[in-house]
Amino acid sequence: MTANAVPYLLAAGALGLVASLAAQPASKPAAPAPTQARQVTWICSAFYLPARSIWKRTVDVAYDNQRIRAVQVDGTPVYSFSVNGTQILTAVDGERIQLDTAAQTWTSDLRDMVTAQGRCERTLTSGQPG
Repeated sequence: MTANAVPYLLAAGALGLVASLAAQPASKPAAPAPTQARQVTWICSAFYLPARSIWKRTVDVAYDNQRIRAVQVDGTPVYSFSVNGTQILTAVDGERIQLDTAAQTWTSDLRDMVTAQGRCERTLTSGQPG
């Protein structure tokens, strides 16, 4: 065997290895199905005491098939939120807010000086058919 034949033998061996790898089925894990983001807007009429005034408050909830992704109160994204069953708990500017999606109610208090309670309405759903 000559010295010039060695590179050709190596190249042929590499091609054989590539061909055998290409013939094997790929064992990649199945990609999860893409989840479509959805958003629900709740409009709440909150009655504030002691001022005895009614304020319209909006809560936007973005979610997918697995969990709630984001919450906005009156167009302001909240820093954090938690979910306890059907309740979404959050705070904005010192006001602790509790939205119960099953009972469709708003409850909040502002530093234990002002409290609010009210009814909420699910008004807009985006990302879902009809």
